[in-house]
Amino acid sequence: MRILLLVLMLAASPALAVLPDEMLADPVLEARAREISREIRCPVCKGESIDDSNAPISRNLRLLIRERLVAGDSDSEVVDYIVDRFGEFVLFNPRPEGSTLILWLAGPVLLLAGIGVAVAAQRRRRQPEAKLSDAEEARLREILSE
Repeated sequence: MRILLLVLMLAASPALAVLPDEMLADPVLEARAREISREIRCPVCKGESIDDSNAPISRNLRLLIRERLVAGDSDSEVVDYIVDRFGEFVLFNPRPEGSTLILWLAGPVLLLAGIGVAVAAQRRRRQPEAKLSDAEEARLREILSE
């Protein structure tokens, strides 16, 4: 029964596209490669990381990451290398610089603007309403009695 449960759990878990022949012998380098692969978007699939994608370009990118790590590149150098070739689009979390800085700042700016509008509306509600003058009250009674 336990074996059946284990088989069902493994079948229900997401399958990663990394093939055994892609994996590095060094577990530290392999862990670094997997971490980088999770942050890189597949240029074909667009919604999956290259770690999860079965597209041929994703396999090539996974192999490229491992080659660069074996060559001694740091994680940031590997990511820079890929971004230089494919653009910022391949990053799931774009860097807050250049044109993407607008996207990073838009959320907090809109939040602060919304808070400002809410505070201004609340202050307007707290102000007492202006009272009608005696002449205005008389005119209002005259209009309502008609």
